[in-house]
Amino acid sequence: MGRGTMRRSIGSFMGNALGGVRGRENAAAWMVAFTAAYLLWIKPARDAQKEEEARAILRREADLHRYVEKTRPIADPQERGLIRGKGKQSVSES
Repeated sequence: MGRGTMRRSIGSFMGNALGGVRGRENAAAWMVAFTAAYLLWIKPARDAQKEEEARAILRREADLHRYVEKTRPIADPQERGLIRGKGKQSVSES
């Protein structure tokens, strides 16, 4: 195999690997197609994903401020007289 046939076979392989792009017009057509696909499908999907992430962050922030404790507080046993000794006395009793 000579050098010329080797170069042609490599060139043919590269041309086929690129999807048959041959010549400037064909490459320009592929660029237009890729640009249109990006603008019509890929970019809107990415923008929607970023917007959804931003909404999720805002929801999480809002939920932090909406939290209300649902359990009753535990009473201090000393105030209720459950522990030995006198409980809390008011100023008028002393």
